[in-house]
Amino acid sequence: MLERTRTAARYARALAAAVAAMACLLLAANAGPADPAPPPAPAPERDAVPVTDSLVTVTR
Repeated sequence: MLERTRTAARYARALAAAVAAMACLLLAANAGPADPAPPPAPAPERDAVPVTDSLVTVTR
């Protein structure tokens, strides 16, 4: 038959598990690329679409 564990031992194991979980979460949060990718270049003006009203048609 299994013996009952002491309360202090259970709290110690719970504390150790919490510290290990926090360490894993901290390491996972910081595991990203060191330098982010540069932002994409803006589109040239000739490719831009003019803003029009839905009732007006634009012909070129």
